[in-house]
Amino acid sequence: MQQVKGVVARAKGAPVTLETIVIPDPGPGEAVVRIQACGVCHTDLHYREGGINDDFPFLLGHEAAGIVESVGAGVTSVAPGDFVILNWRAVCGDCRACRRGEPQYCFATFNATQRMTLADGTELTPALGIGAFAEKTLVAAGQCTKVDPDARPAAVGLLGCGIMAGIGAAINTGGVTRGKSVAVIGCGGVGCAAIAGSALAGAGTIIAVDIDDTKLARAAALGATHAVNSADLDPVEAIRELTGGFGADVVIDAVGIPQTWKQAFYARDLAGTVVLVGVPRPDMTVPDIPLLDVFGRGGSLKSSWYGDCLPSRDFPMLVDLYRQGRLDLDAFVSEEIGIGDIEEAFEKMHRGEVLRSVVVL
Repeated sequence: MQQVKGVVARAKGAPVTLETIVIPDPGPGEAVVRIQACGVCHTDLHYREGGINDDFPFLLGHEAAGIVESVGAGVTSVAPGDFVILNWRAVCGDCRACRRGEPQYCFATFNATQRMTLADGTELTPALGIGAFAEKTLVAAGQCTKVDPDARPAAVGLLGCGIMAGIGAAINTGGVTRGKSVAVIGCGGVGCAAIAGSALAGAGTIIAVDIDDTKLARAAALGATHAVNSADLDPVEAIRELTGGFGADVVIDAVGIPQTWKQAFYARDLAGTVVLVGVPRPDMTVPDIPLLDVFGRGGSLKSSWYGDCLPSRDFPMLVDLYRQGRLDLDAFVSEEIGIGDIEEAFEKMHRGEVLRSVVVL
């Protein structure tokens, strides 16, 4: 085992602290990864605020890339020295989804068996089974996806969560293809990634919706063809007006509150698709919509969990597109920070000043 520094949330709402973390030697099926970069995601703040569960203390961080340092018995998918992106969908290969050939929906994803601890032996709960605001972390080997080692860690590590969620919501869940019209409600990191994914897929009209002009400008830089400030305009009417009066083929709700989901429902064309990728709070409910409207409009109402991605398939492909200059992952890196700057990064994220702050180790 070894000791490293990591960022821990000890109690609900308390400021995070930099602690000594004990990393066990990897057991069967496990790997120790030396972290090079890790994005500051809103999910980390949810953990700190007790919005995920109350299994404190948490070792935060999960949007990460790094180098495999050591592996346990039976690991053949990665080896020491490999450059990897970490993921929270290590597929089992044996659940009902995997057996029917849909591992992107794996219902039994897994993490490392051993637990990392504080120096006094207190067991840590790693965020999304990763815990990458640390110099090194212990994960299941299946959480490591080998990619092009020449890629910039601060950029491609973001595929580990939010950027993959947004791109996947458009392409994998929403089925965006050439010429389709898309509207994205909420232009934070995930929403902007959905816009970038829609542009990558060849969508025609791409409408960005937000209440912040700065975020709308970022969306335009990543491929949005139109911007709607919903503080000034009814977004449903605006989306319909920009799509010939019909509504968009695909509407992606990257906010995840009842109001925006209802807007997405009515802003889509007949037989169109709604994709919910923003994460609702536990107390939220589906808005009151007449069942006849659900029937009469047809189409699909979908939720997108991790962009319905399969890391082994999607991460290398998207990194290759990034290396070819066709997917601008660098645009999502608003700033590079140190491991001691995470509380300030949470504040910047809350104020909407950044797409992603990235901890570089």
